[in-house]
Amino acid sequence: MQLTPKTKLTELTGKYPFLIDFLADYHPKYAGLKNPLLRNTLAKNASMGRISAMGGIPADELLSAVRDRITEETGDLIEINIGDMPVTRDERREALVAIIRDLHAGIDREAIKQRFNDLIEDVGAAEIGEMEQQLIDAGMPQAELTKLCDVHLDIFRDTLQDAPPIEVPAGHPVHTFMAENEALIKRITELRVLLDDLAKNRRQAAEVATRIGGLLAEIATVDIHYIRKENQLFPYLEKYGVNGPPQVMWTSHDEIRGQLKVVRQAHQDGKPSDFSTEAQEVLTAIESMIEKENLILWPMALEKLTDTDWVEMREGEAHIGYCLVEPAADWPPAGTPRSAQATATEVTMASNEGGFANVMLNLQTGVISPEQANLLFNHLPVEISFTDENHIVRYFSEGKERIFPRSPGVIGRSVEKCHPPKSVHMVKAILTAFENGERDVAEFWLELGGKFIYIRYFAVRDADDNFRGTMEVVQDVTAIRNLEGSRTLLQWE
Repeated sequence: MQLTPKTKLTELTGKYPFLIDFLADYHPKYAGLKNPLLRNTLAKNASMGRISAMGGIPADELLSAVRDRITEETGDLIEINIGDMPVTRDERREALVAIIRDLHAGIDREAIKQRFNDLIEDVGAAEIGEMEQQLIDAGMPQAELTKLCDVHLDIFRDTLQDAPPIEVPAGHPVHTFMAENEALIKRITELRVLLDDLAKNRRQAAEVATRIGGLLAEIATVDIHYIRKENQLFPYLEKYGVNGPPQVMWTSHDEIRGQLKVVRQAHQDGKPSDFSTEAQEVLTAIESMIEKENLILWPMALEKLTDTDWVEMREGEAHIGYCLVEPAADWPPAGTPRSAQATATEVTMASNEGGFANVMLNLQTGVISPEQANLLFNHLPVEISFTDENHIVRYFSEGKERIFPRSPGVIGRSVEKCHPPKSVHMVKAILTAFENGERDVAEFWLELGGKFIYIRYFAVRDADDNFRGTMEVVQDVTAIRNLEGSRTLLQWE
């Protein structure tokens, strides 16, 4: 038998099952190979070259270790042939970056695809994410990378589509995301048929106006899907150094949101000729995002995140909600280790039941329990959040009616990463002014879903006037703006 970087992992472990435990113990990044789910999905078609790249181990070193273990266990003599392909993760990533730079420079796309196919086999989704991150770190403008993402996907599509299908249990965050995508595709397919009928005059606009409006409303719930990505999944990817690709995706989310708003307004105005083309364009954009998620984002996230990360993410999903589907209720399975967030919730519940009656907060103007403080914050007629002097999110209140959805995933996250890329420059300007003592308040207002929303940021300073953080206050002031005259007697409505 000859052992090369192209040798498939499943081929080896099928013939030599003991290699599963050997590799799992050989390097911490291979520990997941003991998990049958990982072996049968992400690692199913992985070559030893890719396995070496995952661990950052030179291919000749890894193959030599595998050869020696096989010989020790069975007596079989194995020949090694490295060839001239990139053998470390860094070398593979540099090769990918060089390919993409040439692509950006205008070299023929088909020539680039052939070069890619000749140079690197079975590139992983995580490596594509690392490549994009390296391009951003090297100074490539995020806007340019966003614009060329579809070109990147075209180069890598064949390789990524050859990867085994993702199989995760119902209720797992990735399973829910994928179920939402399937539901969206069904609505998109139906809407395309109706739009095509209108374009070819097979139906009158009045016949299908209601159904088109309903489908547009359902498809617009993709916003919840995106919000959950931005506030749940992206913080965990950032924890593992994946910062650029989430920001690129967030920019695309905002573009889709804007397109959907325009299309829905045109439909409400009764002008099908004005929105049909735009509707087809936004549907294509959503489909493209679904493809990026299925081929790149979910596999990359499954490779990067731990089981504990996914459990924590599942616990925070209900704070935001779901798009067109509901997740299965029986995941994570009973007995799964609890996350830090769940533990904190249990402590709060115990406090609510009097289990921590002796724990009190000695405040400047009174003494209250943690339970009372939590109740007070959550009963304020405003939403508040707090970031510390390092601009890390430390707290947000949870009233019954939320204006902007938030989840525990934002706790510990840089506040800049909690905002869409187009707004980051404004966030930085506010924080800089607060830190320098130039300003104490920044305020904004907007109309959202028929409500008038008032947003204020306040610099939080200690007794010595040192900057200690920022408080955000969000309030629905629609009713307040409509007040007139005076009311001095009790009137319950």
